Amino acid sequence: MSVGGVTRPRATMQGSELIAFLAMAMALSALGIDLLLPAFPELRAEFGLEPGSTAVSAFITTYFVGLAGGQLLIGPLADRFGRRPLLRAGIVLYAIAAGLAIIAPSFTLLLVARFIWGVGAAAGRVLAVAIVRDRFVGAAMARTMSLIMAVFVIVPVVAPSIGALLLRVLAWDQLVLLNIGAAALVLLWTVRLAETLPREHRRTLNMRVVGAAAVRVLRDPVSGPLVIAQAVLFGGFASYLSTSEIVYREVFDREALFPVLFGGMALIMGAATLVNGRIVERIGLVRMLRIDLIGYLVGAAALLAVALVTEGRPPLLVYLVVLAVLLSSHAMIIPNMSARAMEPMGDIAGVASAVIGATLVGGGALIGAAIDRAYDGTVRPLASALVVSGLVVAVLLARSSRATAAVGGPSR
Repeated sequence: MSVGGVTRPRATMQGSELIAFLAMAMALSALGIDLLLPAFPELRAEFGLEPGSTAVSAFITTYFVGLAGGQLLIGPLADRFGRRPLLRAGIVLYAIAAGLAIIAPSFTLLLVARFIWGVGAAAGRVLAVAIVRDRFVGAAMARTMSLIMAVFVIVPVVAPSIGALLLRVLAWDQLVLLNIGAAALVLLWTVRLAETLPREHRRTLNMRVVGAAAVRVLRDPVSGPLVIAQAVLFGGFASYLSTSEIVYREVFDREALFPVLFGGMALIMGAATLVNGRIVERIGLVRMLRIDLIGYLVGAAALLAVALVTEGRPPLLVYLVVLAVLLSSHAMIIPNMSARAMEPMGDIAGVASAVIGATLVGGGALIGAAIDRAYDGTVRPLASALVVSGLVVAVLLARSSRATAAVGGPSR
């Protein structure tokens, strides 16, 4: 911009604005899920599915698969061409695919649109993490990621309630227009986003090089176990997301309260990420991961115990209290694991973010779909899966911690 003959640099995002922007870019992926969760009954009726059919969970699963695959595509491209142009392209694809979902004439074509929609949503998710890695390291990165996640979870808090309210006067496909509007706003906001990857640090778009970088992430003794651990954790969470509506309806007979209860749990998760962001630098990333895992295991074990004692139909209040402990721990452990896994990958942040995100979402979606199929009208399958997930993660975290100690990494 030129003022009085003097050229001044364009204002760009810093501090809280950057955190808010990255949170909203990531939140587009959540908005594509949570706003439409209350519309499952309408989707079943629209496409001829049986009332109560869990087949509608494919509406979530295909989106997750696109979200996973899209990250593997977008991450390497972002390391070659920069973060900003790929983020913009992904947002445009997100809006186009949402439009295709509106006009889909069959459930199969709706799922195709959902897959493409997920690919577009991947841009915000993978590039937000890459931009954070471009700017921060270590506990500071974990703190920034926690703050982004805290803003990010506002979407699950309000979206189901807004969706349920709007469904009184709108059809499900009209809700999709809100997704398109949100994408347009974020796209306009990118005008203030500065490119965080200098040209001299950009990598060649050679698939052999990209493949070698991906293998490096998965085989790294510190990062690799944490990548797999995140996918295992996300599997249980994905099943919780896709079955929440039917659980509140069939197990607890509280269908009308679903948006409030679901949003309340998301609010608790947001508070947990804020707490994590405030204390992780003081406690230390590695030690915080151990504390998070203990909380997760306690919550999962308590949920399973309650489910077994009550034949899978616990009192609603007991279920909510135990679930709050479990989800709070989940909300803290994911950004901490992501930050720790990204720490050794600064020179390949785009690819690393893509591999981590794709493994988390893709592997988690497949695990979640398997848990969904085990649903038997109770919370026992989910509770059992969460306990197993916690134990697997404990083993993987121990492996990563031993590798960290062996290379002289942080002990806290």
